Formats: sequence, C-alpha cells, structure tokens
Amino acid sequence: MFRTAAVIACAAAGVLTLAACSSGAAAAVEVPAMPAASGGSDAHAPLLRLGMVDAPGEAGFVASQMAFATKSVYGQAVYDTLVRATAANKLEAGLATGWEYDETSTVLTMRLRTDVRFSDGAPFTADAAVQNLLRFRDGGSQNAYWLASVADVVALDESTIQLTLSAPDPVLLLQLSRSAGYMESPASFEDPAPVGTGPYLLDAEASVADETYVYVANPEYWAPEFQHYDRIEMSVFEEPEPLMAAFLENRLDAGLYNGYYGFEQIEGAGYTANDFMLDWTGLLLYDRAGEVNPALADVNVRRAINFAFDREGMLATLNGGRGEVTTQIFGIHTDGYNGALDTVYDYNPEKARDLLVKAGYPEGFELEMPSVSWIPAAVFESMAAQLADIGITVVYTDEPDYIAAITQPRYAAVSFQLEQPATPWETYVNALFPGVAEAGIGPAPWNPFGSTDPFIERIVAKFQAGDPGAAKELNNYMVDQAWFAPFYRNLSVFYTGDSTAATLQVGNAYPALWNIVPTGA
Repeated sequence: MFRTAAVIACAAAGVLTLAACSSGAAAAVEVPAMPAASGGSDAHAPLLRLGMVDAPGEAGFVASQMAFATKSVYGQAVYDTLVRATAANKLEAGLATGWEYDETSTVLTMRLRTDVRFSDGAPFTADAAVQNLLRFRDGGSQNAYWLASVADVVALDESTIQLTLSAPDPVLLLQLSRSAGYMESPASFEDPAPVGTGPYLLDAEASVADETYVYVANPEYWAPEFQHYDRIEMSVFEEPEPLMAAFLENRLDAGLYNGYYGFEQIEGAGYTANDFMLDWTGLLLYDRAGEVNPALADVNVRRAINFAFDREGMLATLNGGRGEVTTQIFGIHTDGYNGALDTVYDYNPEKARDLLVKAGYPEGFELEMPSVSWIPAAVFESMAAQLADIGITVVYTDEPDYIAAITQPRYAAVSFQLEQPATPWETYVNALFPGVAEAGIGPAPWNPFGSTDPFIERIVAKFQAGDPGAAKELNNYMVDQAWFAPFYRNLSVFYTGDSTAATLQVGNAYPALWNIVPTGA
C-alpha cells in the first residue's frame, strides 16, 4: 500500500456517515479483560540469522512512520503493540489488557498495562499511547490509513484510553496488532534510535544501514516467553540472487525467499519450505466506466478478457507451477472467499470472441497497457499473445516508475501482483473503495478511476453493519462483473534451517518475530 491511501480507511469506514465525532473527557468505565497472549515458550538460542528482502526504509525505526508486511519484524523487535494477534489473527492482550466497543461500535475503550517501561526507563502510560496513536495516524507511514477512521484519542486515566471513530471500522483492532499499534517512548520521538518496550534493543554500532541490523535481548523485557534469542542479525538482500546464495551457503537460519527459481537447490541445502499464498497475479481492469477505453465499460468485454487466459498454462510457464489458479481477489483465509469462484472463467477463447461480438467489437480493439523491466518480459508477452488470439491488440508503454503509473487514472488495464489481505474489509479498502469526491477523498490506489455502482454501495453498507454474508456477496459480484482478471495465487515460501521453526502469519509475508523459534536441532 502507498501513502496515497492514507485517508481511504477513514472514508471507507464512513461510507454511511462521514462526519467525525470528537470525544471529550469521559468517565472511566469497566473494560473486560482479553485473553492473555498465547504461544510463548522457553525455547532459547544464542543467535538468529534472518534474511530480509528489504530494509526498514527511509524513516528507519521511527514508529509513527514504520510500515509492516516485509518490514514487520524490524518493528516487532523493538516495539510492542497494544493488541497481539496470533498466527491466525485471533486478538489477544498486548500492552492493552482489555477493550470494549460501545453499542454504536464507534467508541473503543482500552485498558493498558501498568507494569511496563520503555527501554529508556520511562513508564508506559495512557498518555504515551495517545501520543503514539495520533502520531501514526497523522504521520508518514504508508500504512497511516490504518488509523484514518480514528477521529480522536484521549486518556481517561493513567491506564485507560478511548478512541472515537468516524464510523465503525471492522479491522481497527487488527491494525493495532500491527505497526499502527507500535508504542515508542515520547521522549525519543525526535531521536532516530528506537526506544520501545519490545523484546530487543537495536545495536546501532554493530548495524550497517540498508545491509545488516543487529539486535540484542532486552534484559528488562516484561514478557520473556516471547524472547527467544540473545542476538538477532537481520541481513538485507534486495535482489533474489544474493539471497539464494546466502541460503545455499547456510548463512541464514530463516528468511522469506522472493526469487523465481532455486527452490529445489535451497531445499537441497537442508532448508524447510514453509509455503503460503499471500498474493495474486493478474490484470486489474480499471476502466469500468470506459473513460479512456470505451470497450471496458461493457461487462461482456471484461468477461471476454477473463475467458482469454489459459491460467493453468500461465501458472506452469510463468510461475513454475507454484500456486493455484483463481479468478477472485479475496484471500482463501477471509470470510469473502468462495472456492467455486476460482474456476468461473475457465480458458475458452471461442466464448471470449463471442462475447466481444456481443459487445459490438467483432474486429476487436486496441488496449494500451504499461510494462516495466523488473517484471519478466515473458509475462507481458504471454498476456499480449492470448489477448491477440481473441482480437484484442495490446500496445505496451514502458513505465520505469511503474507503481506511480498504475496507481493513476491513466491506463484502462494494468498487470500486477497484489496482496490478498487477511480480512475482506482490507480487500475493499485497498482495491475497491471509490473515494468521496465531495469530501476531497481519493479512491483506493488499486481503483484509481474510482469505480463503483449502487449495488456495491448497498453491499458495503451491509458489510459495515456487520452482515456476515456481505463479504461473500461483494466477492461474488466482483467476479460476475469481471472487475479484475486474476490468473493465479502465488505460492510464496519462508525458509527455515534445521535448528529453526516458524509459524506463518495469516495475511503477512513474515511470521511474527516471536513465532520464529529455535528447535534445538
């Protein structure tokens, strides 16, 4: 996700009501306790050598600007979160011991621990939590939109905070288990060195920016059952070739692998493949109203494009068979997933041609799409050849700044690999939210033309009201209307050596740091 989405969640949560409420001082209330964090153990080892596919980023370890996803373990090493999520995203107590929404689901009250100190010795308090939440919401993180539904945060007393929302936000608590919930000492806000309450301390002298980040165990950590190593070395590999070499030379105990080949060699070197499917690859058929390419306004054209692709063949030739074909963008772990939707558009070029005739394009049409050098040329060639077979001529324009190009309302269709988030609401916010023009709020980055229709708006209203069937209804409609043309879900892999084990995190590329443990082998 990108910073252009920073206000999306607020508006998405406020589809029914855009007016933000402001919370003043309120009387303290009884807050039910949440289950204590589970999954800790006494497993311990001197060292973890972890392979990383990117660095923390320009902002470094400033909590209010940190991202998550492939950067998650950098922050989890030094910062605790208000809420802790299990590997399956069950919410448990973190720095917050309990929480409760009011009957409108727009006021969230949280009770905080009173026995925790930051690594600079300052106590963790409600005031510190308030400052961190507001800084993240208003800060420069690419995930700042996670708290955009938060209209206000106040401290009710030394150990209680209250968040007032513009409208119900179905995933707010989950976001508070991620970087939105990182707690940094207010005294260090202007200091690039991280000062948190987390299990490790960054050893700045031993670290080399953008290359290696070294952590040592925090001797005062309040939850030692989640602290499994004396020292952690996170090595950055921004290209897959040196990362593969590090695995083959047994210089890593664990790490995400983002290469296109080399899997058999790495596994032959003694690593265990922990496979998961987080992303989908395919076409985003952006121009559903036909603003730059009138043909795409016709659902029959969008369906024809879907029928044009031999997904099984593409999976085999472009992705080495690593994954599974699909025609839906909702992830397999979400309430919106419907297995029957994976094969709605089986390869049928004859049917695709018939649909183009039905739409009034018997001779086909021209479709301009962007390309970029870091996506294998075979991907673009395969798409163009299969679309040409049904009469659609693809004209590629090279876009060196590909991300900027495909998040603007310029191209009618683009090719990309997108995350399938842990929750259906996140899928809506990331890829479907149309924006609110009268409020000056732009659309989701993966819906740059702001596509919507009354049926979607009705489903989203049901979704927000807690209708358990709304996510599937939205997914069914997206597939029927062919807003996207997914090819397959990609099989990703997190490798662990023979002395390390990992429990994968649903909806994230890296396991939680505390779920990477020594085995004693």
